Amino acid sequence: MSGFKGRALRPASLRQASRSQAATAGLGVAVSLSAMMMMPAHAVAQEAELATVKVQDTAIDANPNAEPGVPYKAKVSGDERHTRPLAETPLTINVLTKAQIDDSGYTDLTRILDAQPGITLGTGENGNAFGDRYVIRGQEAKSDTFVDGLRDPGMTIRESFAIEQLEITKGPNSTFAGRGSSGGAINAITKQATPFLDFANLQGTVGSDDHLRLTADVNKVVSDSFAIRANGLYAKEDVPNRSPAYRKREGAALSAYFTPTDAFEATLDYYGLRAKDNPDVGSYLVAGKPASNVPSYVQQEDFLESDVNTFTARLKYRFSDNVRLSSLTRYGSADNGYVISGGRATTTGVNNPGGVYATTTLSAHQGWQEVRYFANQENLFVNTNLFGLDHELIFSLEYTDNAVKNGVYGVTNTGAFNCITGTGAVLNNFCLVGSNGALVPGGNSLLKRSIVKGTWDTDWQIKTVSASVMDTVDLTDKLTVFAGLRYDTFDFTLDVQNTTTLARASYPYSDDLWNGHLGVTYKLGEGVIAYATYASAADINGGESDVGTSSGYGGVVIYNGSIAGAKPERSQSFEIGAKWNVFDETLLLTGSVFQVTKSDVMEGADYNTIGTFNSGKNRVTGFEVGATGALTDKLTVQAGATYMESEVLASATPANVGKSLANFAKSSGVVQLKYQATDKLYVGGAVKYEGKRYGGQPDTAAPFDAITGAYTRPVPSYTVLDLFASYRVNPNFEVRLNVSNVTDEEYYLAVYRGGFFLYQGDARATRLTLNYDF
Repeated sequence: MSGFKGRALRPASLRQASRSQAATAGLGVAVSLSAMMMMPAHAVAQEAELATVKVQDTAIDANPNAEPGVPYKAKVSGDERHTRPLAETPLTINVLTKAQIDDSGYTDLTRILDAQPGITLGTGENGNAFGDRYVIRGQEAKSDTFVDGLRDPGMTIRESFAIEQLEITKGPNSTFAGRGSSGGAINAITKQATPFLDFANLQGTVGSDDHLRLTADVNKVVSDSFAIRANGLYAKEDVPNRSPAYRKREGAALSAYFTPTDAFEATLDYYGLRAKDNPDVGSYLVAGKPASNVPSYVQQEDFLESDVNTFTARLKYRFSDNVRLSSLTRYGSADNGYVISGGRATTTGVNNPGGVYATTTLSAHQGWQEVRYFANQENLFVNTNLFGLDHELIFSLEYTDNAVKNGVYGVTNTGAFNCITGTGAVLNNFCLVGSNGALVPGGNSLLKRSIVKGTWDTDWQIKTVSASVMDTVDLTDKLTVFAGLRYDTFDFTLDVQNTTTLARASYPYSDDLWNGHLGVTYKLGEGVIAYATYASAADINGGESDVGTSSGYGGVVIYNGSIAGAKPERSQSFEIGAKWNVFDETLLLTGSVFQVTKSDVMEGADYNTIGTFNSGKNRVTGFEVGATGALTDKLTVQAGATYMESEVLASATPANVGKSLANFAKSSGVVQLKYQATDKLYVGGAVKYEGKRYGGQPDTAAPFDAITGAYTRPVPSYTVLDLFASYRVNPNFEVRLNVSNVTDEEYYLAVYRGGFFLYQGDARATRLTLNYDF
């Protein structure tokens, strides 16, 4: 096929044709022309060999990356640097579509991603107590979250109301993502204005725990060259079975599309989210086990807040059929803050009224964060013939300027002490449980906190210039090679301020990073490929923005009063797998085996010799299988499972060698099924399983008791069942029922390394959604 193989711009004649075809949507008939125009042209060429237009007996999907007629299956990545369909891409990319997310009933990214295989959650630090903190294939990924291919550096609360699909790339990914991404990356593809069809969707959800959620998604084609789209959100709920803890969300996403000529198009977006919670941290560990029946001990003054604003400009220009430029520019800000209550079991002093007894004492944990960032990414796509072979070349330049200022609050507890800890005779602490074993009256207002925002203590800044080149070439009609090389050069500064004396210290340095990616695919038969891939990643001294000089959590390593001359942490991944696109490309089956090795790991603080700067090394090996799409014309699936082993290979602490990594589950899996029982009714459910894991510091062994031979910060395994059903009253009106955690399983998501945070998963909840399209 001559012409461009990347995503093409849409000529006016095609835009008009697509609008005419979309007019049949009121009869329940959808066409795939608009989706084809957004695919990589390699995929379009394959479609064109079969038919110019496919007609599907289903509603139009506004997601341009979707597989027509298969709501859980994406055909292509939302990152246009992946020029081939997902079924031909030589690495593991798990894609969750909006339809799959809606059916699951989950809305926050933390809960959506927790259900996915190979991902565990960690407890957050400083800028966000819960942090959207993910661990992918055993490697820290809290700073490896992207939106439309650009890094989203804030430790913010993230919502799904403006997401078209969510992509989880497994394995080191620095060629695409830059620094970090040692275990993978998460890329949210947002909803954007489309010139192909008018649509509007309104949803209202009510349910148990005073749940209320209202969303709107409206797209208007003003003319052949101009379209606008608006998304809105209002949501609030009590945390299931943990009231008075609550969550509240307000959001807006606005997008405008403009194409004044056939060669040029522009999309301008705004995204805003206001999130405010009274957060419940759940339980804590007692003698190495989760404490049971711990009441909600949130205080009235507690809060967890995120205030996010981002502005994005996307510009595309086609110079010729074989050369085009895609430009992406973003400015964003995020203000995060929290003051939360932690609890722990304590045996109170002998002088307590009623004698010695075990109780729950409360403490405060808090911090704030101000994030400001600018990014520009330029991608030049060039199709050319070199040495008799057709090459799909991508030349990229990227500049990012990220700044994160962290600080603390002044928190004063003005409430009266009600118990004694220690051996004194004077009330000196706050206890939630009395000597009779009953909750004390007014337990959620014991501390009566006075909260004042204090000054900053760390100011983290990094400016990075990146250049990369990627190439995809068909060596034969069966053998395809992808290769990529990326160079990053950065200037880093961490300013530290004593919040009492206001004395400051500055720790600047600069460095360069090289990373590469090589993938090979071989077509074994119709719709099936085998692939092998190698990729590298690198992270820097001080790569995590929210932890200051806590080097064991990714903060800056300081030595003799200066920033240490540490080498970058290095990760390498080898993966072999196969993908099988079956049933006329409506079901994608995947399987892979992999090994990720991370070396030169900076393990912790208190370094005293240069030789301990890069003292750690670990390895993760495993396999993953998946199935996404239509099993039959009535049964749809999104499923995946992974099994992994981790091992610390080297450490400054010899006892760590041979141990398992912290925050690492050997096995995990999910199966979500949807069955179309009648033309109007579908039913479904999801089962998710997470194996046992242990809390602790990232990139090193979980805490271990040499005497008992056991890890000391356990998070038990769990299995959770969710059910859903939907009934279409008429072509425009649908009712959906979701029951999450049907068996009311008591389960936990993550544990703080000290054991006194044990984040609890949501109890059983029921939600009824009214969905109206017009």
